[in-house]
Amino acid sequence: MKHLVAKIHPADNVLVALTDLPIGTPVTWDGVTVTTTEKIPAKHKLALHDFAVGDEITMYGVLVGKMSAPVATGGLLTTGNLKHATNSYQEGQHSQSWAQPNVSQFEGRTFMGYHRPDGRVGTANYWLVIPLVFCENRNIQVLEEALVNDLGYARRKSYQPQTQALIELMQAGKSVEEILATDLHSAEVDYQKPKLFPNVDGIRFLNHEGGCGGTRQDAQALCGLLAGYITHPNVAGATVLSLGCQNAQATMLQDEIKLRDPNFSKPLFILDQQTLGTEETLVSTALRQTFAGLMQANQQQRQPAPLSKLCIGLECGGSDGFSGISANPAVGHTSDILVALGGSVILSEFPELCGVEQEMVNRSVDHETAQRFTSLMKSYGDSAIAVGSGFDMNPSPGNIRDGLITDAIKSAGAARKGGSSPVVAVLDYPELVTKPGLNLLCTPGNDVESTTAEVGSGANVVLFTTGLGTPTGNPIAPVIKISTNTKLAQRMPDIIDLNTGTIIDGEETIEQAGERILEYVIQVASGLEVHAVRHGQTDFIPWKRGVSL
Repeated sequence: MKHLVAKIHPADNVLVALTDLPIGTPVTWDGVTVTTTEKIPAKHKLALHDFAVGDEITMYGVLVGKMSAPVATGGLLTTGNLKHATNSYQEGQHSQSWAQPNVSQFEGRTFMGYHRPDGRVGTANYWLVIPLVFCENRNIQVLEEALVNDLGYARRKSYQPQTQALIELMQAGKSVEEILATDLHSAEVDYQKPKLFPNVDGIRFLNHEGGCGGTRQDAQALCGLLAGYITHPNVAGATVLSLGCQNAQATMLQDEIKLRDPNFSKPLFILDQQTLGTEETLVSTALRQTFAGLMQANQQQRQPAPLSKLCIGLECGGSDGFSGISANPAVGHTSDILVALGGSVILSEFPELCGVEQEMVNRSVDHETAQRFTSLMKSYGDSAIAVGSGFDMNPSPGNIRDGLITDAIKSAGAARKGGSSPVVAVLDYPELVTKPGLNLLCTPGNDVESTTAEVGSGANVVLFTTGLGTPTGNPIAPVIKISTNTKLAQRMPDIIDLNTGTIIDGEETIEQAGERILEYVIQVASGLEVHAVRHGQTDFIPWKRGVSL
């Protein structure tokens, strides 16, 4: 049964509208009836009683803001009357016990993955071509042009027929108005060549703008991230292009690789342009070595692996007022099931943990873990304030338009992706996940920077919740797009993989949705293509350790 409103936590003093509520609509929750005094759009919040200036607003059981203007019972909370506010946090009681979910239907289940020498298991099998510095980006593009089409890895819809149709219309004398009114249809690329290497999912080219010109810390972080991708279980090997004089030296990259995998044995080719000389020599050598590496990678085959070998990144982007009550808690239940089975999950986006710090402290397994979390949160927050910003500036215009009017509201809902299991480790970017359980990773709230970081830390699948829709993908890990509402899933079916708007519609419980998500993860981990992979959406943005919210 679908309700008009929802109260997320017993301690909350606002309701969330599950549908548009006209003025004068009576809504009831827990025996209390409130009549709306103004139009309340779906996903937005209405007051359960009169609020005065300075009154605290509670959602998800935590402080999410203070009133800056009075609002009557049944009124709408907006950025004009509510300002971001959170409680302070301190050392707390650490988790000693945890009520694990029932995992009987998943015990003994497996996925078909690529087993690597370091014991990890990949959900895909990619070859990487990486520049150590932005100066090599053009050579990377030359290699992409030389390799992708002829090896059968072209994955892109062509709109060229539309352009040709428009040219023909213009040449036929059609007016601007007639051309604007023309209904055009795109055409898929005709794949004339099958994949030459059927066991290699693709070749990924990780262009970036770093490697030199920044600080030495930037170069070290970039090499750490690239090492995370090269040693990743979804990667069979890599070709690396270096100019030679940049801050991000090949030796720095090799040190970071050894840090993550002391017995690293994958094929790795590192070429230095200033040593080799001409572009032709560099590109020809890279082509020859990459082709040989692909021959080796093609020998890999999928084999059964326990679900404990899954490491899932938890991400949200284009969030809305339903994120915290449908997709995020459903993903949180998926996370708890996986943790109970011995797997790993990564919760990142530290600006979107603002306001729930005390919960993370209390869930930490020990004092050292909690202390590292609070230290990273404080230093990150201080660095934002130092340049005239702050975590309170995190919500985007789209977030605000769809009900996330303070960062604390957004954060309290975003944190639900992490379920309820103990925090076993806190990682600073770009460290590697080494412990099963819930890991916190310090990253920005920026979707692509955070997703890039989670995969670099070991996520072999990413669960990405969205209320507004985003095409975000990753070069080597499948990004499963989960909608918070049914309208989005219907409007963007070529982007959304799963819909949890069923929770809002009263058709499914959070637990049922979470189990459904894990069933889909098993299929994807075994080779089922998600939309982001199908479209060739390979977003990759390293984080420079400046302020990025």
